[in-house]
Amino acid sequence: MVAAQAAASLDQVVVTGSRFSDDPRGLPFGVSVITAQDIRRSGAGTVNEAVMKLLGVPGRLDLYGGGEYALDLRGFGSTSDSNMVIVVDGLRLSEGDLGGTRLAGIPIDTVERIEVLRGSGAVLYGEGATGGVVIITTKAGRGAQRRNTAQVYAAAGSHATRELRAGATLVAGDFSVDVAGNRRLSDGHRDNGESATRGGSVAAQWATDGLRIVLRHGEDRLNAGLPGALSTAQYDSDPSQTEHPNDWVRIINRRNSLQADWRLGDWEFGFDAGQRAKQVRSLSTYFGSASSYDYDVAADQVGARARYSATLGGLRNSLAGGVDLSHWDRDVAGTYGSSARQTNRAVYLRDDLTLEGGTRLSAGLRREAIQKTHSGVTAALEDTLQAWELGLVQPLAAQWQAYGRLGRSFRLANADEFSYTSGTPLRPQMSRDVELGARWRAERDRADLRLYRNSLRDEIGYDPSANGGWGANVNYDPTRRQGIELEGSHALTPALELRATAAWRQATFVGGAYDGKDVPLVNAGSASLGAQWQALPGHRLGATLVYASSRHPDLANSCSMPSVTTLDLRWAWELPVVELSVAVGNATDRKFYTQAYACANGLPTSIYPEPGRSVTAAARLNF
Repeated sequence: MVAAQAAASLDQVVVTGSRFSDDPRGLPFGVSVITAQDIRRSGAGTVNEAVMKLLGVPGRLDLYGGGEYALDLRGFGSTSDSNMVIVVDGLRLSEGDLGGTRLAGIPIDTVERIEVLRGSGAVLYGEGATGGVVIITTKAGRGAQRRNTAQVYAAAGSHATRELRAGATLVAGDFSVDVAGNRRLSDGHRDNGESATRGGSVAAQWATDGLRIVLRHGEDRLNAGLPGALSTAQYDSDPSQTEHPNDWVRIINRRNSLQADWRLGDWEFGFDAGQRAKQVRSLSTYFGSASSYDYDVAADQVGARARYSATLGGLRNSLAGGVDLSHWDRDVAGTYGSSARQTNRAVYLRDDLTLEGGTRLSAGLRREAIQKTHSGVTAALEDTLQAWELGLVQPLAAQWQAYGRLGRSFRLANADEFSYTSGTPLRPQMSRDVELGARWRAERDRADLRLYRNSLRDEIGYDPSANGGWGANVNYDPTRRQGIELEGSHALTPALELRATAAWRQATFVGGAYDGKDVPLVNAGSASLGAQWQALPGHRLGATLVYASSRHPDLANSCSMPSVTTLDLRWAWELPVVELSVAVGNATDRKFYTQAYACANGLPTSIYPEPGRSVTAAARLNF
């Protein structure tokens, strides 16, 4: 009975990585799916924490804190944010500067599914998708059958952490409303590391036969101290200390969107429109002098798409295409203020042909016109670039598939990069992308193996030795990313489930002054092992082991950050209405860091320490 239910559940899994609902077994690229149940059982409190714990994706502590991390899907180091696209309910959330995308502000209890697309998503998602795409679908965005529900979550733990989350879904016929709110306070694990976050969202949905319309509004705020970086000696003596007791940051994000989906016979139509605003206010101390960095971001986007699917003579063909339009503005205040603008206009087309034997062929093309301006740069950065992709999925047996794809992806320098160079305009970054993979699916088990290579020309990055030693953003000499990824889950018994990932990646220069050197801040190896054990009726024990290998913080590879293995534990008592849990993060109390920017005397410096052991007790009520 349990196996039959699990098999049925697997058959119902769909992803939206193709910008329409699709069976992941028919896609010519690797995709990992994290469900709401996975998130809940892991105890993850943010989207990036769920991706790091459950998929073993390396992350680096964000400088603004508040539970934010920068994810690195395929070894892009300090520019991982600029080489990965974040999509929430069909709308792109990625920024046009180096400020990063704030995922910790998305209420975790509103998330229905996280899809991580490995490798280039340039045809469907455009500029900056060489490393991959993270697609977040909220409960209001899934389009499934709705019912009245409500939940309240309260937690308290180490570092004076207190958290309260609540949400509800109200259904009346074809109409439903989702509301959610959250509040989290913490003193942090460092001096001046306190943070306060709060947020809320509301989504109204109307769904009838073939038509669904969703209106959303969301807002999140972060108030945090900025403890800053430590030298090696400071970190060794006391990683909790700070030299910046008065530095702080305030961030406000607001998002509004409209989504419409319509099915009409063999046709599917989609429309997405969104507007968001980001406000940052901060005070930081440099060389004994305090200075503010205040800016405002406003972004608008509209996308329309359509897909026609039909079967003729045993051949099933699916033709999809669309238009993406977006505009991004940033205004920096103060004496050295600036204005930056970015406009993207793109059209794309993708065709999938499935033969009688199950072989699936795909081809896609995207043409994107991009214009970027900055008040500190006379000439605009302007170009029209193309991405393309060819894919093949071949069934090998009832449970086995092999796939492969070849393509090209691109990005232009962002506002922070092209406004600070050595005087030479930055050329477009181009990548030739190759991926081969195999999938295996059984009743309650699955496994994926992926091999990939990205050959980059004119990669955009920062070189501290450029511009006469003052540093500048440059086009690197040729670089290459290649690696192997393994991911699987296995039900060892009906009560014990295992989930494991492992990755080996190589990010190296293949020419020029740094030939043979590793790209900074890239882990050569990473792995995770998770277990969920139904020890007794209603009692669930969870454990997650995460490993990240050493990495170099500098281009010359003159020092290495230590490797680290962390262990998280969680016990939950699951009753019909209430769940009580105790979670222990970094249970072995490892002293480590994921963020460092330089080397001094052969040792890493400019270090941002991670927290030691933490304990959290929580209660969740479900109605």
